[in-house]
Amino acid sequence: MTAIERSRTVAVVGAGTMGQGIAQVALLAGHRVLIHDIDETAARAGRDAVRDRVERMAAKGRLDRAEADSAIGRIDASGDLAGLAAAALVIEAVVEDAGVKRALFASLEEVVAPDTLLATNTSSLSVTELAAGLAHPGRFLGLHFFNPAPLLPLVEVVSGFATDPGAAERAYETVLGWGKTPVRCADTPGFIVNRIARPFYAEAFAVYEERGADPATIDAVLRESGGFRMGPFELTDLIGQDVNEAVTRSVWESFFRSSKFTPSLAQRRLVQSGRLGRKTGQGWFPYAPEAVRAEPHTAGPGASPDKVSVVGDLGPAAVLVELLEEAGIAVTTAETGGPYIQLPGEGQLVLADGKTSVEFADVVYFDLALDYRGATRIALSASEDTSEQTLAEAVGLFQKLGKKVSVIGDVPGMIVARTVAMLIDLTADAVARGAATAEDIDTAMRLGVNYPLGPSEWHEKLGQDWAYDLLHHLDERCPGGRYAPSLALYRLGYATEGEDGA
Repeated sequence: MTAIERSRTVAVVGAGTMGQGIAQVALLAGHRVLIHDIDETAARAGRDAVRDRVERMAAKGRLDRAEADSAIGRIDASGDLAGLAAAALVIEAVVEDAGVKRALFASLEEVVAPDTLLATNTSSLSVTELAAGLAHPGRFLGLHFFNPAPLLPLVEVVSGFATDPGAAERAYETVLGWGKTPVRCADTPGFIVNRIARPFYAEAFAVYEERGADPATIDAVLRESGGFRMGPFELTDLIGQDVNEAVTRSVWESFFRSSKFTPSLAQRRLVQSGRLGRKTGQGWFPYAPEAVRAEPHTAGPGASPDKVSVVGDLGPAAVLVELLEEAGIAVTTAETGGPYIQLPGEGQLVLADGKTSVEFADVVYFDLALDYRGATRIALSASEDTSEQTLAEAVGLFQKLGKKVSVIGDVPGMIVARTVAMLIDLTADAVARGAATAEDIDTAMRLGVNYPLGPSEWHEKLGQDWAYDLLHHLDERCPGGRYAPSLALYRLGYATEGEDGA
């Protein structure tokens, strides 16, 4: 099935910010575009806003003058649904209300041709539910653009229970031809991005609720060690606490209140208090002009040990051996035992594995990093029983490597490690259930929310059993099902051991 011809009309219903953005994308791809709104004045305003953007692009040299003039002449407004009769594709971008959307599509069916594709831009409602009652549900699907639509490349192409594969493929090819990066997914709660992204917020909030660290420190660790563009606290302040919590609650309810998606009580209290983030001047952080910026906890300077012993294979942290030697620290190695770094004072430095420091005689845990060479901050955790010497040596060691050090509470899985493990687990489960391919999920998470790696890319980088082991240990210490590794993750990791007769 080929893409919709550029000579055909694309209609956008809803003249708000998202509708205007989608209209601009289709317009600059060469289509004639109609913007419809129940308020014809709003439709004309939306049309004019798109024309103004195209004009500004031409004025700045980002668009050829002739192309801009042609585009401006191809867009119009309509206050009457009947005006959309010739459209080959109608994309809805109205209020997130299932009743309103279903009524709209029922009316559209009376106007457009039977082969016209009908698409919803919903980010949270069921495509299958919206298609219920339509005479031709096979031509109905989701096209979830991300805001701002002209700038962000990702589009989730969502097939409902009744969506014809040919219709989904035609929509996919059309969006691809518009210069976007489409990903295919089934009609599951949250689709790809809003489903898989939940642990990025949830684990940070959980560490905060467990009094493991403050918001500024958690954000800094995820940015400077995990490689994420923004931390979850600053990001939800930007999104709006009410908006982010509503999505979390919607996914949780849609999955029958699965513990994997349980909302945060701390965030609920924030919403109840009216502290919704930047738009209200206060969220996790204050935003008044005179507000003092919250700074992450950073340990003071300490002395580094001049020698250590690396016992066993450090796995994802193996590059630390090179970094230690480059920093002038004498390193001896032992192939059996461990894995850990033996410090001079007899304490051990161990990569986060889902266990807690209090379980051992004298252990400091260090968090996962996207790239230990490039990371600028490392989190350490210790219990009250950890000796002062061991903690001081651990802090000094990473400072010698040029890292800032944040010491957090004795939280199993720490910050980056538990977040990444949960992202890997949700992805494995989603793939096993046919929600999307691993490749499409990776693409969606990199392009939709700027993750440094897709979850399956993390999985491959860290090893097939890393996430399973960490979550298994977390589940033992935090029972209730939230951290129980999925069967899909087990199959990806431990089931392969059977090939060796283990």
